[in-house]
Amino acid sequence: MDFDFSPVTDNWRYLATGLGITLLLSILTVVCSLIAGTLIALGRMYGPTWLQKILTFYIDSQRAIPVLVVLVWIYFALPVLTGVNFPPFWAALLALTLHISAYVAEIVRAGISSVRNGQTQAGLVLGMSPRQVLTKIILPQAIIRMLPSIGSIISITIKDTAIAAVIAVPELMKRAETVSGQTFRPMEVFTTIMVVYFLVLFPTTRLIDRLYDRVSYRGRS
Repeated sequence: MDFDFSPVTDNWRYLATGLGITLLLSILTVVCSLIAGTLIALGRMYGPTWLQKILTFYIDSQRAIPVLVVLVWIYFALPVLTGVNFPPFWAALLALTLHISAYVAEIVRAGISSVRNGQTQAGLVLGMSPRQVLTKIILPQAIIRMLPSIGSIISITIKDTAIAAVIAVPELMKRAETVSGQTFRPMEVFTTIMVVYFLVLFPTTRLIDRLYDRVSYRGRS
C-alpha cells in the first residue's frame, strides 16, 4: 500500500483551524463542567432533601444515557419542544457540559467525603462557621485528592468533542472527515488525526500527574 500524506500537508491550515475549535470547545466544556459539577455536588451533599433527590436523579440519569444521545436530543429534539434553535457549537457545549457535570459532581462528592469528619468537628470547635470549614479546611484537601480524576475528565472531554462532528461542528474530526472524503485517503488523514489527539492528550495527562505528585502531600490528613 502506498502512503500519501499530501492531503494532510495540503490542508493543514484547514485541519489546524478544526483543532482550534476542538480545543476551544474542550476548554469551555471543562470550565463549565467543573463549575456546574461542583455546585451540583455541594447541593447534593448539603442542600435540602428535595434538592438532593433531584440532583441524584440528574446524576444517575446522565450517567445512564450515552453522551451522543444527549447531543442529538439537544440539537434536534429540544428546538421542537422549546422553539429555540441552538447553533451546532453551542448545542455541543451544552450537551457535553450536562453530561460531564454529572461525573464531576461525583468526583467532587467523593473528594469531600474522603476528608476525615474529625477535621470538620475540629473547625467547628475552633469557632469556624460550616461555610468556613468547607472552604478553608475541606475543599483545599479535596481538590488535591481530586486531581487525578479531574485529569481523566479533561482527557475524556477532549476526546468526546469528536462526537460534535455528528451535528456538523467544524472541529478536528469533522474536518478530517471532509478531507478524507474529498481525497479518498482515510488511512493517512485519520492516522494523522490520531497522532494529533495523542500529542494533545498525553502531555496534558502527564502534566496533571506530575502536579499531583508535587502537591499530593497537602491532601493527606
